[in-house]
Amino acid sequence: MSRIRQHIRGSRRLATTGVAATTAALLAAALSPAAHADGRPTRATAVENAASAVAAQAKNLGLTSAQDTSVRDVIVDGNGTQHVRYDRTYHQLPVLGGDFVVHLAPDGAYRSADRATGARISVPSTTPRLSAPRAAGLAVNALRAANLGERLRQVKAKPELVVDALHGAPKLAWRTNAAGRDSLGNPVARTVLTDAVTGAQIDAWDSIETATGDGRSLYGGTVPMETTQSGSSYQLKDPTRGNTYTGDAEGKTDLCFFGICFIRAPATLFTDADNHWGTGTTADRASAAVDAQYGTNETWDYYKNVHGRSGIAGDGKGSYNRVHYGNKYNNAFWDDSCFCMTYGDGDGTTFGPLVALDVAGHEMSHGVTSKTARLTYSGESGGLNEATSDILGTMVEWYANNSSDQGDYLIGEKIVKPGFGKAALRFMDKPSKDGSSADYWSSSVGNLDVHYSSGVANHFAYLLSEGSGAKTINGVDYNSPTYNGSTVTGIGRDKVGKIWYRALTVYMTSSTNYKGARTATLNAAKDLYGAGSAEYDAVAAAWSAVNVN
Repeated sequence: MSRIRQHIRGSRRLATTGVAATTAALLAAALSPAAHADGRPTRATAVENAASAVAAQAKNLGLTSAQDTSVRDVIVDGNGTQHVRYDRTYHQLPVLGGDFVVHLAPDGAYRSADRATGARISVPSTTPRLSAPRAAGLAVNALRAANLGERLRQVKAKPELVVDALHGAPKLAWRTNAAGRDSLGNPVARTVLTDAVTGAQIDAWDSIETATGDGRSLYGGTVPMETTQSGSSYQLKDPTRGNTYTGDAEGKTDLCFFGICFIRAPATLFTDADNHWGTGTTADRASAAVDAQYGTNETWDYYKNVHGRSGIAGDGKGSYNRVHYGNKYNNAFWDDSCFCMTYGDGDGTTFGPLVALDVAGHEMSHGVTSKTARLTYSGESGGLNEATSDILGTMVEWYANNSSDQGDYLIGEKIVKPGFGKAALRFMDKPSKDGSSADYWSSSVGNLDVHYSSGVANHFAYLLSEGSGAKTINGVDYNSPTYNGSTVTGIGRDKVGKIWYRALTVYMTSSTNYKGARTATLNAAKDLYGAGSAEYDAVAAAWSAVNVN
């Protein structure tokens, strides 16, 4: 289940004497009021305040005249505290691990910053010894190695020169996106990070990962649908949620290389004559569309009503869904390049259509992560990326309060078929029940696939929500152990969701590891409930219970 690509919304450039705001940013600030009606600073004011702070703190932030910065995200708390997240380049090359968050007081005064790395961003030369074609070839080999037994076709690779500050001392590297199609015509892709001097592989990760009418869905029963009337028919487009809509991919797939799509699978908008959608069976193609639209709706409502976030990007704009993608495609993914969710129908033996509610919440939460902390999809940060989607996707399922798909701490339980051999994809109370995931942190956990290293954070979130020991919730039996033999008392999932979301959007960066996640969630708990609160102490106890100290 996936995180694909990222976009940048604003920019600042570091001049020799400090950080000079771009004309566009200054114009936006000039045309925007300094404060909301409730007195809080606006986004434009926060960006302007942060620019001044970054200029004054350039040395402490490790910024030099060789570097540029760009604003990725802005959060203004209810009390006016501001948090502005930046990306960084070095001689116009993207810096992996160069991101940082500036925290400002309500009056705009600088308070502190969180940096993905404290290393000095500099490399001896920006001229690679390893050629781009050679880097491309190595990435293609890595893609084929990751798909052994598959006869890949239409394989291509495009390298991009970057500065890697995520893996030790900063170094010049090629970040290469390799993509192709498997034997069924479905897309496969892998990002490979290669030392541009020595040719050694630094890291690699999958780029596509595996997840007022009414509608009869496959998994959620009969659910409400907000639609758009067009003449005598209705469109599956929701004007109350940013015009989110669902279309039929008609069994086709995308043909994309390096962010450029030559062919896009269609998203033919579903229409209906009577505003009653689907039959609740796969025989009606609209049934899967109902699930997809419903999942989008509930995810939108969760983020807006619980966290005050309007849409995935926080800008009030809706995304769209494509269902019936590919041929027996056992996957679902979020793609920033189309700002859309895509669902396969599954092979019918291992998986059914992958349009379940917690899958939708999971995948769309990858979109939220890409707009905020942008946790790197490898190592411990990759496990935290996946866990973020599991945790917040689970919160979406609980939020929906659907009697046909009751809240639980199982991931993907609705989509698995008998051929999968387990009751769910993952189990948050004891992640090792899936046969691969880690219950507790160890020094080797970052070497696991990100879907398995995520177990540590998933276990933390369950313990913090419900506590340790045996219990039955909504008819599901759980029995959550602890590493240190302690008894953990839960604080409730609503508080856990709020703590995790604030940690993600305010404190985490691209390189956050499990130790950093402990610090980030403690900071979030302190902000929300106080340093001496029961919630703060429970966060510390739950992390210790999964051996993160």
